[in-house]
Amino acid sequence: LHAHLSWQLNMGNFDEAQREIGYHIIGNLDEDGYLDISLEEIRKITGQTEQKVVETLHIIQNFDPVGVAARDTRECLLIQARFQGLGGTIVEKIIMDHLPSLEGRRFDLIAARLSITIEEVRAAVSVIQGLEPKPGRLYTDDDTIYIVPDIYVFKMGDGYEIALNEDGLPKLRINGYYREIIKSKDLVSEKARTYIHEKLKSAAWLIKSIHQRQRTIYRVTESIFKFQSAFLDQGITALKPLILRDVAEDIQMHESTVSRVTTNKYVHTPQGLYELKFFFNSAISGLDGNDVSSESVKAYIRNIIKAEDKRKPVSDQGIAEILRKFNIKVARRTVAKYRESMKILPSRSRKTSY
Repeated sequence: LHAHLSWQLNMGNFDEAQREIGYHIIGNLDEDGYLDISLEEIRKITGQTEQKVVETLHIIQNFDPVGVAARDTRECLLIQARFQGLGGTIVEKIIMDHLPSLEGRRFDLIAARLSITIEEVRAAVSVIQGLEPKPGRLYTDDDTIYIVPDIYVFKMGDGYEIALNEDGLPKLRINGYYREIIKSKDLVSEKARTYIHEKLKSAAWLIKSIHQRQRTIYRVTESIFKFQSAFLDQGITALKPLILRDVAEDIQMHESTVSRVTTNKYVHTPQGLYELKFFFNSAISGLDGNDVSSESVKAYIRNIIKAEDKRKPVSDQGIAEILRKFNIKVARRTVAKYRESMKILPSRSRKTSY
């Protein structure tokens, strides 16, 4: 998927700002093709205006497959419907305002609210069913992909140690034979000696770059777990709000460097295997005045739904009320947004009779 989208970006008539933004959008899509980073984060990383980021996002959302880089199911389906010329139709109205009723197959309710017949609703639904809610899966390889961690975090006594996994890195060193050659005026010509000297400089630069890259990964990881130390002992619910700027300022690096290092880099922790960028998440205000992370709120929601009585599933409003007991104040629509991002069905669709 990433290669297919990057090819379209490279082949299109885009300016440098659009390409930079576009690469950050494409590099932060999940396996279903949804955007897994906020537009504000992209704006900060690239230094471009909000208008430019939004403009570029809309362009990519109309790449093939249409609907990619959407932020939720509603937006994904709307993009596809409008691309097919269905803007302003019943199809668009159902997607915009009546998705919960559609999921619950409440065609009668949709018909009443739109003042149309059930037959018209069914016709629109048949069109919607032809849309692709997960555009990225068209490019997903069904073969099992095994992830090898780039970093390990071990429990050592009362603290933790970080170790880089260097098994996949080539063991590079410069052959001393060539150093001896350039010292001799008899073995090779001046032109050959100059050529070898330049290649030795390039090789030394490459080795130094690899070492610097590993050092950067180590420093970023070290900084992340300085902020997220509670996670190592307590798990996802203990995650704290963290943004790229926090780590960038801590280790005095540019935000774009931190973003690049944490993308597609995995760390094995006592709590499991995670992509480094997983530890960056936005803040939700707590009732006690302390902020909690969005990922910890999602973990609470997952746990609540996992423990619910399947004969009487907890509604989004009910989940919001339970979260208040954990000093977390979120609106029902926020619960619904997080639930949808985790691909969890609404309560009426989770209900069973046994």
